[in-house]
Amino acid sequence: MPIVFAAVADPVGAGFVNSLAQPGGNATGFMAFEYSISGKWLELLKQIAPSVTRVAVLRDSSITSGIGQFGVIQAMAPLLMVEVSHVNVHDATEIERSLMSFARFSNGGAIVTAGGLPYIHLNLIVKLAAQHRLPAVYFERAFVAAGGLISYGPDLVDQFRRAAGYVDRILRGEKPADLPVQAPTKYDLIINLKTAMALGLEIPYSVLARADEVIE
Repeated sequence: MPIVFAAVADPVGAGFVNSLAQPGGNATGFMAFEYSISGKWLELLKQIAPSVTRVAVLRDSSITSGIGQFGVIQAMAPLLMVEVSHVNVHDATEIERSLMSFARFSNGGAIVTAGGLPYIHLNLIVKLAAQHRLPAVYFERAFVAAGGLISYGPDLVDQFRRAAGYVDRILRGEKPADLPVQAPTKYDLIINLKTAMALGLEIPYSVLARADEVIE
């Protein structure tokens, strides 16, 4: 049975395909992001909260994408003069305990990397970020709609539209093995100004001008 996925974080690492250029099996589709976007999350956090020198990176360490995203952020950190530490998101107690400990010291911020477990704990993570006054960058709009500060991630509507194009090509006779896995081409920047005000942050005009949506 042919399979077309619309937003898989690391299709090679997860074992869904042999390679991006030549999937080689009955599955193909579209990546949720390229790993380089992880560095952009850190850059964005420093733009909106220049005083941040410590960053908690919430990630799912049980999947390759969680490890890879943290690795990119860790590599970028010295260039932006920040110290990063990881917070595993396996259960609510662990998240609460880790963020409480992290927030004991000043100049902290947070990045929530892409994955299923952060979604499960979405409301808790947004609540804790507000409670501990941590400027946070998220990978998807749903977090900002729930009260998070800012998100930068793929346009999921566009992802599913492109996936439908692959379904059409397969139904016309093409094989998934011959259709390369593609990266997103459209990314959305979403900002919650109410949350920014609550944190005492003034979003730079250069960031606001790039926003695809501003929640007030």
